[in-house]
Amino acid sequence: MILSPQQRTKLDSRSDDLFYAVPRFVTHVDDFFLARLTDLYRQHLRPQMRVLDLMSSWVSHLPPEVFFQEVVGHGMNAAELARNPRLDRYFVQNLNEELALPLEDAAFEAVLMAVSVQYLQYPEAIFAEIARVLKPQGVVIVSFSNRMFFEKAIQAWREATEGDRVQLVQTYIESIPALKVIETHLPRPWSWLRLTDPFYAVVGQKQAA
Repeated sequence: MILSPQQRTKLDSRSDDLFYAVPRFVTHVDDFFLARLTDLYRQHLRPQMRVLDLMSSWVSHLPPEVFFQEVVGHGMNAAELARNPRLDRYFVQNLNEELALPLEDAAFEAVLMAVSVQYLQYPEAIFAEIARVLKPQGVVIVSFSNRMFFEKAIQAWREATEGDRVQLVQTYIESIPALKVIETHLPRPWSWLRLTDPFYAVVGQKQAA
């Protein structure tokens, strides 16, 4: 097992459904972070791809000039998802209680997870589902900073250093035999001088059968 039962715990043990019941129309990271994330998406996403945006919200970080065959969104609040202009359709699901995605096998060329991986209590199950819905050679892009809803992040994340968190996400991906880490992105050295949100991302790829 990647995580012990204790490492999966949250300070607020109530259902996430309660925490996310009220929409939050805010941005959780700064413009510098978002610009780097959009540039990373530009490197890996191509026109007419089918994209799954997991743990999404009311804003999109997709490159505005790229048009996709379909973008499917997932999140915890329907009002937020309804405001996201890039989603063609969406569904609401608590991934800490319902681990199976209601999606077909090999349906997407890309799966995105922005600034939310810290809340997954059963990441190995969710990343197995990501591998299932990805087409061969499809990519999963997981981005994160040092911000979080502290009471809702799992213990393994709360108590880890930022470097440890990178390794944790790499482990989540490579615990699934079909997935392989192909890139890791770290904050640029001068970003600390600008007091910007540190940008971390791990990119995985589904291997051909």
